[in-house]
Amino acid sequence: MEYRNMGRTGLQLSELSFGSWITFGNQIDSSVSGRLMDMAYDAGVNFFDNAETYANGRSEEVMGALLAERNWPRDTWCVSSKVFFGAGGKLPTQRGLNRKHVVEACEAALKRLRVEYLDLYFCHRPDKSTPMEETVWTMHQLIQQGKILYWGTSEWSAAEIMDAHRIAERHHLIGPVVEQPQYNLFVRNKVEVEYADVYRTVGLGTTVFSPLASGLLTGKYTDGSRPPQARLQREELNWLADAILEESRFEKVRALTDLASELGMTTAQLSLAWCLKNPNVSTVLLGASKPEQLAENLRAAEFATLLTPDVLDRIEAIVANRPQAPQY
Repeated sequence: MEYRNMGRTGLQLSELSFGSWITFGNQIDSSVSGRLMDMAYDAGVNFFDNAETYANGRSEEVMGALLAERNWPRDTWCVSSKVFFGAGGKLPTQRGLNRKHVVEACEAALKRLRVEYLDLYFCHRPDKSTPMEETVWTMHQLIQQGKILYWGTSEWSAAEIMDAHRIAERHHLIGPVVEQPQYNLFVRNKVEVEYADVYRTVGLGTTVFSPLASGLLTGKYTDGSRPPQARLQREELNWLADAILEESRFEKVRALTDLASELGMTTAQLSLAWCLKNPNVSTVLLGASKPEQLAENLRAAEFATLLTPDVLDRIEAIVANRPQAPQY
């Protein structure tokens, strides 16, 4: 396992990391969750990603119990939570980025994860109803209190991230240092174009999620069917399935599968290795419901060297979606 600095910070994250969205406390039982955690840690993964909203807090409870059972040295791993959507409550004080919810959500995540501090704490979405100053001040104060070490954003625009930094600079506060965006062969604009100036100016790190486009880039949907146990078959993800399973993408995935086979790897490994080729990616978040899936995906870094400039050009020719920077 190789390690990369999280943007301009001194924190080094494993280039492949492990997240629990959909799976922990929901799709799989605790024994499988534990085996997946062990596999990841033994492979050198040092970052485990979570959020208050995953299984309405149950995901953090499961991960917290597993971390407590294993008793791995605390200085060998990092854990995150995210705040915005809440843990199931519907009242206005139970969600958002207002000071009350951010502070209370942080305390709740610490209890569920059974840790004294969060290594990373993400604002899961921007909150148009809360002044940016309030959120930046609150995150800074949580760092000062030792409850979080770094704070970041998820699916924020470049303009919103830079606004937070302007406020932080004005008041001598700590701004967001990491963003968690979606990034894969079909979703590229934010990571490759929109954030370009943010990398350059504030040294933003990225912990990218959905590198396999929720399973599309494994090749299991290329015939148009939805395997019974597949993530996108879940009722609560119908909205995601409709957005991802476009007929126009199936032919591209089949071509990627042929290329991957030619190179001696799976479609998933090709797709993950492609993400790792981007120097602005700090870590690629893996998700899995089965040990064999995780074992396959953890090998992706081994194949990154096979993605030569010629191979990358062939991939570009297949997906034909390279984002273009705006011309001024």
